[in-house]
Amino acid sequence: MKKLFQLFILFIFVNSYAQQSLTYQEPSKEILELADVDLAPAVQIDSKGENMVLLYRNQYKSIAELSETELRLAGLRINPVTNIGSRTTFYTNIKVKKTTDKDAKQISGLPKDARLTGFSWSPDETMIACLNTTLKGVEVWVLNIKEAKVSKLTDANVNANTGSTINWFADNENLLVKMLPTDRKQLVDTETAVATGPTISVSDGEKAQNRTYQDLLKTPNDEFNFEQLARSEIKKVSINGDVSNFLEADMYRGINFSPDGNYIMISKIKRPFSYLVTYSRFPNESIIYDTKGSKIKTVNEVPLDEVRPKGFMATRTGKRSMTWRDDKASTLVWAEALDQGNPEMDVDFRDAVYQLDAPFNGEPKLLLKTKQRFAGIEWGDDNTAVAYDYWWNTRNTKTYLFNPSNSKMDAKVITDRSYQDVYSDPGDFVNSKNKFGKYTLTMNGDKLYLMGDGYSKEGQFPFIDEYNIKTNKTKRLYQSEYTDKLESLNSAIDMKKGEILVRIESQKEYPNYYIRNINKKNDLTAITAFENPFKSLESVDKRVINYKRDDGLDLEGTLYLPLNYEAGKKYPMILWAYPREYKDKASASQSTTNPNEFVYPNWGSPIYWVTKGYVVLDDAAFPIVGEGTKEPNDSFRTQLVANGKAAIDAVDELGYIDRNKVAVGGHSYGAFMTANLLSHSNLFAAGIARSGAYNRTLTPFGFQSEERSYWDSPDTYNTMSPFMHADKMKTPLLLIHGVADNNSGTYPLQSERYFNALKGLGAPVRLVMLPKESHGYRAKESIMHMLWEQDQWLDKHVKNKKENEDDDESENDNMIKD
Repeated sequence: MKKLFQLFILFIFVNSYAQQSLTYQEPSKEILELADVDLAPAVQIDSKGENMVLLYRNQYKSIAELSETELRLAGLRINPVTNIGSRTTFYTNIKVKKTTDKDAKQISGLPKDARLTGFSWSPDETMIACLNTTLKGVEVWVLNIKEAKVSKLTDANVNANTGSTINWFADNENLLVKMLPTDRKQLVDTETAVATGPTISVSDGEKAQNRTYQDLLKTPNDEFNFEQLARSEIKKVSINGDVSNFLEADMYRGINFSPDGNYIMISKIKRPFSYLVTYSRFPNESIIYDTKGSKIKTVNEVPLDEVRPKGFMATRTGKRSMTWRDDKASTLVWAEALDQGNPEMDVDFRDAVYQLDAPFNGEPKLLLKTKQRFAGIEWGDDNTAVAYDYWWNTRNTKTYLFNPSNSKMDAKVITDRSYQDVYSDPGDFVNSKNKFGKYTLTMNGDKLYLMGDGYSKEGQFPFIDEYNIKTNKTKRLYQSEYTDKLESLNSAIDMKKGEILVRIESQKEYPNYYIRNINKKNDLTAITAFENPFKSLESVDKRVINYKRDDGLDLEGTLYLPLNYEAGKKYPMILWAYPREYKDKASASQSTTNPNEFVYPNWGSPIYWVTKGYVVLDDAAFPIVGEGTKEPNDSFRTQLVANGKAAIDAVDELGYIDRNKVAVGGHSYGAFMTANLLSHSNLFAAGIARSGAYNRTLTPFGFQSEERSYWDSPDTYNTMSPFMHADKMKTPLLLIHGVADNNSGTYPLQSERYFNALKGLGAPVRLVMLPKESHGYRAKESIMHMLWEQDQWLDKHVKNKKENEDDDESENDNMIKD
């Protein structure tokens, strides 16, 4: 408490800091030619594997785009001029091709300056509807795949602010579209509006422990604006562009057709709103309509969901996860908690799953009960379905095989495992489109199919298994044999024929798509031929290294040597990581890194610096393990430092680095890691921390994987907070943060206050606040400047670090400061 009091006194006197006026900068040529490239398109393929749609976009937004008008309300970020999410990713061009064709066709009829999103295939997969955002609003367009042509269906009056916006009727001729209501009122300018009274929040004594959400409603004016932006009229729009009324204005969220297309479940947001939680937990109701817009029945009413029992596995009471059963024409399915949503209650079963057939007037039928929290169902037929549950505290997941026509027949648990144990992962069940156009279990008599990533001690070898539901035994049908490439199994096109959509890549080979026939050896047909845009990295030496922590835990990381590497020379190093919590050492030590992955430097990657003479250890394993009754965070700092030391020792033993010139960096929780490592060890010459949280008392009701509150375990919060140990930080630290960060807990205030503390205590630190940026950075100007900042920082404090810069710390003989 004395230390905390001293820091607060410090802030009274250190309430400002030196500013630098600096325009956006660009990184050096070596980095720029990797960071500013045209990427290959996103790929969509129909369920038969016949037609491909290639979607092209700019790698970055512009700062001008991010500077467009934005309202942040109830967890949403909305452009009130265009009525679509202000951070939406847009595509600018479309091409189509048959998978058997060599070249793709350019789509004709695209709007000028197209900004396309929300792609939705028609039930027969001959068309794709999408949204185009203009300067004035959002339009609906439709792509005819055979004709390779798009046409406009509506004016720019679509409301894409909440939930699903466009939904196809089963006839392939019409869509339901949410449109702006004709009676929308003018929004309140909250910056200039004259207050009519104070904002008052009240607690009636009931516990409401919620995460520190951002972008919440704060005032009655916010409530008014949210309601206006959420209100829509639902219109019926034909592919010829005819528009007719369907439902009058309301705060619509989800629109979901029954599999046979005869019913529509529509959810509406209701009042009262909340200042504590986002709109997904506002009151809502689900109503069934017929295809003419006549109301059939209200099937669910959910009250305001502010108050839940404590714990990650807590949930609300009543019907939840309501949806349609995919293998039936019009049957509703939902889950209900049997433990009152309270994970601390001792019960045999946590959840029950029910179904109700159309016309939704009978008694719900019990399908099964799950021992843990229900996580979903994959449907097969009348007698076969697969259900899942999970439990966070034990990291356990169970898979159930059950008969949906006989609830008296006990569900059979066919897997019972830690979901962190990747070596035991049996894979995901293969699905295919049924007569309703829904994806259900691919069945061949008593046989199902599983497709898995194939991680093992020997490496990664993706596989396809045949699973017999009668004998509970599996038979391997295919396993990738590549040792110099990575083959990812994307989806099954036709299991009877053995046709599988795969993606193949290597360190120097850009990922491309193929159709493999697993019934015929070496039957592989290329369907894309994307070129490598990162030519300058083709000669980089990349390898996965394995090493051990002091306690014997197996660790790994992806090591890159400088492009100009010379044997025997010592180089500076960048270590980049992100801590992950585990409940057992066996899972924490498993290898999930494939050395054959393509070398892909994304916007936040440290790989760029191999061009500048650095060794890079990327994705270094930083497990934090808490077995049995111990929680991972009970020994967070100790394990963190042990992970960092093990990584440096491993690369140093290979003879590549000057261990006095090692930088550490990370984003989000990786930034939190970085600040802790610099505070509690002398391992590093400098650090880069982007968009982190440094004072855990500002996230008092849990953070990351910690579900205990501050008042449950104040020592944990204080011990883990770099802010509380700012007086120990003497290592140069570059702090970068987006001014508009929307991530729970990582308020921009976290970096600002941490900088104030470090500057007040004399630590070498630089704070860069990126205008308009959220938790992940989007604008080209911001990202190029971020790369420039990192390059300058590393050049000064790592590569050209003065030998006396850290005095006695250079020998690394005192790894832990406290």
